[in-house]
Amino acid sequence: MQTKVSDWPTSIREINSLPPADREDIYRTLLPDWLQTRYEIDLTTLTVDGHRVVHFRAPTGSRAAEIVVKRRADDLDPMLYLNIADTFNNQIMVLMLIANDPDAPRFNIDVDEHGNSTTLGTTGRNKAAELSAMAAGLAPGQVRRGLRFFRNALPLFEQFIQRLGHDMFLIEPLAYHNAIMFERYGFGYIRGHRDMEQIHTEFQPGGMLHAKLSPDKPFRQPDAWKTVRGRSWAIHDGILGHPFTGFQMYKLIGRHLGINTFPDAVW
Repeated sequence: MQTKVSDWPTSIREINSLPPADREDIYRTLLPDWLQTRYEIDLTTLTVDGHRVVHFRAPTGSRAAEIVVKRRADDLDPMLYLNIADTFNNQIMVLMLIANDPDAPRFNIDVDEHGNSTTLGTTGRNKAAELSAMAAGLAPGQVRRGLRFFRNALPLFEQFIQRLGHDMFLIEPLAYHNAIMFERYGFGYIRGHRDMEQIHTEFQPGGMLHAKLSPDKPFRQPDAWKTVRGRSWAIHDGILGHPFTGFQMYKLIGRHLGINTFPDAVW
């Protein structure tokens, strides 16, 4: 039975309290049409060649939900991964969003030389894999090139949030380049705006971060300050003296806030 928009709950926890079929009907509205047109995923059965490739992890009573989409059921990496949750003040937060091009080369930045998880480079590092990924044009945390779908996915997610009765949602950028990308799509800062402006200032010639760039440091090359990706790799490498954490952003439905902490940025 298709859940009507007017019947929608107002939180992830309330969605997760619905019968499984109704719960799935709501979460499947987040699946973009191109999954079917480009990758032949049946958006009715959520299968490819009879095998389920879309999974919703939304246990009854939980305040969080995960959507995992693979091109083939036995693929190592998801094409899309979305983790959303309720906050304690009744907002919706995106905890993680990943998009992997399944046809692109894979770089094992997610495991160290002993096979231990690096949590995408946040709890450990595989520098050899990271160097290869950087040379291939990837940013920190990417195991594959992205699908460049955010522009088309954002209206779909905004519609989902609006149907829940909210006028905004939150997101925490996991890296510098994520924050810059979110700025471009109209997000604002709850925490971290001044820090982002300070980072930009200090990366300019004469700044403290610019002074830490050096040709003998592969992740902090002298021209890294000129690009979003170059800065992000340098920050991932510890140039700030602390991890890139504590940043929180928000998106007002249907509004672009015009924030730009890296004017005339080159990716």
